[in-house]
Amino acid sequence: MEKSIDYIELVQQAQLGDKDSLNRLAEAVRECLYTYVYRYTLKEDLTHDIVQESILKMLESIGKLREVQQFWPWLYKIALNTIRLHYRSNENHRTISDPDTNPTSNHNDSHNAITALVYQELSESVFKAMQELKPDHRSIINMRCYDQMKFSEIAKVIDRSEFAAQKLFYRAKKSLKKKLVRQGLGKGSFLMALTLFGKLTAETEAAAASISVTSATVKVGAAAAAATIAGSKTSVVSLTAVGALTVGAVVATSGNDKTLTTHKQEMPETSYSINQADQSSEKKLEQWYYYPPDGDGAVMMRFTGVEQFYCQWMQSEQANYYKHDNVIYIRNYRLWADDLSVRRLPTDSAELTEFLSRVEGKLSGMEYVQHGGSSLLVIAKEDREAGASQIIHRYDASSEEYFRYNWQGKAKAVDQRDAMHKRGWTYFKITGEVNGKRLRGKGRVPFIYATSKTHRPWIRLSTPQDGVSYASFAGLLRPWMGLHTIDTVRRDAAGEGIRFDTELLAGGKAKVTLTDNGTKLIYTIDMQADVIEKIMFLGEDGKSIGQLEFTYLQEVDDVGNEFVSPRKVGQSKAGGKLWLLELIDLK
Repeated sequence: MEKSIDYIELVQQAQLGDKDSLNRLAEAVRECLYTYVYRYTLKEDLTHDIVQESILKMLESIGKLREVQQFWPWLYKIALNTIRLHYRSNENHRTISDPDTNPTSNHNDSHNAITALVYQELSESVFKAMQELKPDHRSIINMRCYDQMKFSEIAKVIDRSEFAAQKLFYRAKKSLKKKLVRQGLGKGSFLMALTLFGKLTAETEAAAASISVTSATVKVGAAAAAATIAGSKTSVVSLTAVGALTVGAVVATSGNDKTLTTHKQEMPETSYSINQADQSSEKKLEQWYYYPPDGDGAVMMRFTGVEQFYCQWMQSEQANYYKHDNVIYIRNYRLWADDLSVRRLPTDSAELTEFLSRVEGKLSGMEYVQHGGSSLLVIAKEDREAGASQIIHRYDASSEEYFRYNWQGKAKAVDQRDAMHKRGWTYFKITGEVNGKRLRGKGRVPFIYATSKTHRPWIRLSTPQDGVSYASFAGLLRPWMGLHTIDTVRRDAAGEGIRFDTELLAGGKAKVTLTDNGTKLIYTIDMQADVIEKIMFLGEDGKSIGQLEFTYLQEVDDVGNEFVSPRKVGQSKAGGKLWLLELIDLK
């Protein structure tokens, strides 16, 4: 926080016993301290008393200040404690009684020039709304909006964590907006009201002229907003590694606005890449993971850049969204990392995390969060500049609260999904042979979580030994679980201790090779359709021993009885390693 004087030098000299510096420091802080206290108490006489007492306490304890750079947070803390002591002694904890009724009549005469520029009724409405706020709320608004203190500085003043300071500020904002509405001011008057109040309470006309509150000043991290909405305690765990967010510099935000209108516009041909803008200057990122109740590990994701928004991504239970240049694109595919690394999740076991790190040669800083089947929200925050990360998690969270986000009503929507992804599910067929044995299969796959209950996933395969065998989706696509096929295939392999290699091919395709004791499964994956096209089987000598091809139905109206759901679904054909490897041993 900048001040007009070299207070650091004054403090240093005062600590050395220089009486002149001590006196100059007392005079220099009086004006700022007066404004700070007055915005809290809204009483002139009380403000003068508290300022004087705070300055005396400052002079008495100046030698105890160890970090000179923290002088202002330290001084404000002294003033805040003095205010609180006053209200405790008067048994007035929550509200301030008998405030000055006219914010302009008894205060500095310089306010006359300001009041002349605004309607008196507006000034009184704003002042009354601020007056009705809790003192702690006025205090944090003062520190953040008028003294432009960082949340880390505010945290030191109020003796709480930085995250707690953000939550308190969020509550203060929300409360003030409600009180402004009650005073007849619209929701859009928030910044205007803050600016006006700052001018009304400024010490001089010159100081009032410099008051300006911007939208950046009142912005609060999404994690703090979410935790505040939740209304209960959250657990904050420090991460041990800087790179907690493993998807690269992808920036996204949540939400699906019901006001979207159609707009014909094509994305560039390189739309299969999720990293479509230079994110290098994005210093702070947040990732949100939401696990719905009884979702069997299903995860919905949102990615947010705290300081800048180059683009927005969100994966909800309904679809996959990407916002760019005020156009919202609805897409077939789940996100994948631009460096093709495997997506890590906060619910990953230590064994899975360790194996992925060995295969990729890349450590994960993601802290483990236990998931027991109930709903779970995990927010991973990374501050690249400070080299620090946090994880916040909450159980029994409501998805509506955390994923409610309205893009601008003027945003256009371009639905780039094919017919089967618009429907949310489809049937598929499997054809091929392994070791000279013909294989045939069919199944149904939901593409989003919302359709996974009404159109449950199932797969069955005809093999030489069995007329029909049920099989699991292990080693196959499971888009309703929230991950791209390229990730489900590799994570399934890692879970069985099977190594893999990944290669991005031309035309938006990818090749994933699983290797188990010399045997290889080579997947061809359509990255934009988010489906497996083909799996090749290679023996230990490197020769082809078969392949499976997958076809997906765009339209399902005329399938008849060909795709009848089996009574039992989801049963694994073989235990142990991926059941696909067992096909090699067919006789």
